[in-house]
Amino acid sequence: MLTALRVKNFILMDELELTLEPGLNILTGETGAGKSIVIGALNLVLGARASGDQVRPGADEAEIEALFDLSDTDPLRAKNVGRLSSAGLVPNGELVIRRVIASTGRSRAYLNGRLCTTSELTALAHDLADVASQHESVALTDPSTHLGHLDQFAKLEQARAALAEEVAELEAILGTIEELSSRDRSRSEREAFVRFQLTQIGEVAPQPNEHAELSSERRRLRHHEKLSTLVTRATERLEAEDGLCDQLARVASDLRAAAELDDTLEPLAKTLDMCWAELRDAAGRATRYREAQEHEPNRLSEIEERLYRIEGLLRQFGPTEADVLATQTRLSRELSDFESSESRLSEERENLSTRLPAVEERAVRLSKERKRAAEKLGVAISSELAELGMGGARVSVEVEALPPRESTHALSVGGARLSRDGIDRVEFLIAPNKGIDPKPLRKIASGGELSRALLALKRVLAESGPAGLYVFDEVDAGVGGAVAERIGSAIADVAKHHQVLCITHLAPIAMFADAHFVVRKNDQSGVMKSSVVRVREREQVHELARMIAGAKITPAAEQAAKEMLDEAQARRSGAQKTRARAVEAPAPERPTKKKAVK
Repeated sequence: MLTALRVKNFILMDELELTLEPGLNILTGETGAGKSIVIGALNLVLGARASGDQVRPGADEAEIEALFDLSDTDPLRAKNVGRLSSAGLVPNGELVIRRVIASTGRSRAYLNGRLCTTSELTALAHDLADVASQHESVALTDPSTHLGHLDQFAKLEQARAALAEEVAELEAILGTIEELSSRDRSRSEREAFVRFQLTQIGEVAPQPNEHAELSSERRRLRHHEKLSTLVTRATERLEAEDGLCDQLARVASDLRAAAELDDTLEPLAKTLDMCWAELRDAAGRATRYREAQEHEPNRLSEIEERLYRIEGLLRQFGPTEADVLATQTRLSRELSDFESSESRLSEERENLSTRLPAVEERAVRLSKERKRAAEKLGVAISSELAELGMGGARVSVEVEALPPRESTHALSVGGARLSRDGIDRVEFLIAPNKGIDPKPLRKIASGGELSRALLALKRVLAESGPAGLYVFDEVDAGVGGAVAERIGSAIADVAKHHQVLCITHLAPIAMFADAHFVVRKNDQSGVMKSSVVRVREREQVHELARMIAGAKITPAAEQAAKEMLDEAQARRSGAQKTRARAVEAPAPERPTKKKAVK
């Protein structure tokens, strides 16, 4: 339920705080006073697109806040609390939605003080408020919305949701089958190619870093003679008589002798001793390297051949040996999948054939329940239209099988396409007058008829409607007199089950208000501003009289307004007494069976 709506700097509204009551809230006022501004503000907190033009001239930004009551008695609490909890919010019975719109057109939205996206607002909107307007009456001509209305009337939403889950699982299985079938069709060619690539890699069997190691060895073999000459000459200079090792040994010996005479030379003597030891070690390693060099004429050609094969793999699968080995692993896995795809395809087909009959049975049962409910819904809407001044109108709800898809892999039941909504296509048909065959709403109904059809549908669905607040925005357009009173009575009936906000120009509708608000436009210092005030008793009579008589209010109009309010009050009192008697009435006694006399 919407508890309060606060608007600041929005279009013509300087500042407004509207406190709504349970039941029927009526909003009236002169044409152009700004009644639609209230609906526009409400739409914004429900996720509608914002615009910089909505900011009042002279202001930097507009702000709209709405307080919704999600008390424990609200049947929508569990659903909305679940959605809010998933968004990181845990409301304590109240939900505050705030929308701020800058004059540049940029906007921000908040849920209980937390910044959120407009998509989050839109997700909550369906359960928080249902805005019924002349625009929505046009949307009623869209057959895609009719199945949802029928399921709502027949209380089949849970059954449809359960079917949707099962069909989604079947679609996933079918997608796997199509993928495996497609893969199977090209399997032989791809499998041969994969085996060829695995053979290429397997024959070479490269090792990590092998290319770098072989390249180094090839370089040594190519320069064998030059390496041998250079190393031999270096060894001779190091180890020859009076070579570098002998000369450094004599220098080190001299410094050791000097250090015995001067302690400060000791570190230098030790340094030269270490240099001599390292030089001797280097000379030894050079000698061993020279002695280890053996010329192998065939080894160079073997390395050249090996490098050629490895480089071929690196060009194809590289750039490194690790990449080649990773490709080998992937191809091996793919080959294994090929080998198991046939058995998996068989398993998936068996899985589909096992699960499909139960889903088909559920879809057929849902279709039968829809067809049974369709007749009742058509009669109920026709009856409501008769109450709304369309006594000759007849509505029928057509339930037909969905046409099958062209795809051979599509799910179907008895020739009908199986979708997540079932196997049915639903459309409302209307015959505005007797003797005329029913035709689709979009082809035959006028704007006024559509508005009344929408109201009739809302009234029929009042007890099962999901929204906490129903908004009727001038659905009374184009009617008057007795029909207007019937429309008001119908809206009042909806308000017995839901909180209702209704914008109207007609006194026969406004008289049913539980709370009556008037929108007024004032010229303040050359700037037009709108305000909303609640009217009671005398002010309410005055507003109804204005709606009856126009600008000049006569005593007769005021008397008529008083009579309207008295009549509405009498109807409410009578309805309350009827409900009280129904509650207090004792249950009828069941007749007792007499024992048979033998």
